[in-house]
Amino acid sequence: MTPSFNLKSSLFIAALLALPVAQATTMAKSDYKAAKERISSEYKADKTACNSLSANAKDVCVQEAKGKEKVAKAELEYSYTGKAGDQNKLLKAKAHSTYAIAKEKCDDLAGNGKDVCVKEAKATEVRALADAKMGKEISAAKTEAAGDKNDADYKVATEKCDALAGDAKASCVAAAKAKFGKS
Repeated sequence: MTPSFNLKSSLFIAALLALPVAQATTMAKSDYKAAKERISSEYKADKTACNSLSANAKDVCVQEAKGKEKVAKAELEYSYTGKAGDQNKLLKAKAHSTYAIAKEKCDDLAGNGKDVCVKEAKATEVRALADAKMGKEISAAKTEAAGDKNDADYKVATEKCDALAGDAKASCVAAAKAKFGKS
């Protein structure tokens, strides 16, 4: 997998996380229990399928299986209760799972490319968590979320500058500071 693929897939996943979650419809307790068992058996099957892989591909596969399970459980819980708090937990589960998978994919890289990949993954998680927070407490969180997003983007920009040297690096850092309002 190339670094651009990781970035593109991370951005695609982040776009999906930004979509509003559909209104939950409550379900019967028997349906809930059956769905919970189905999620558990799917996780076991997904994890078993990873055994045929090796090295980081196996680690990525396992992380994807774990992420799929966590998100499915959170979706199930929200579908069962319909509570806003469970909707927020779902958004957080998606953000954390996406980050864990993206970070694991970064292990295929080395040097500054890996550092940039990890920072981009973290920035994506921070943005998704900030969006989840906005859903919980819109007015109070907007300012804090915008600051969190700005800080995450600034960290990515400065990490990219680390690949440069001398005046080019200084110019890159200065441009990042100007763009993100840092002094």
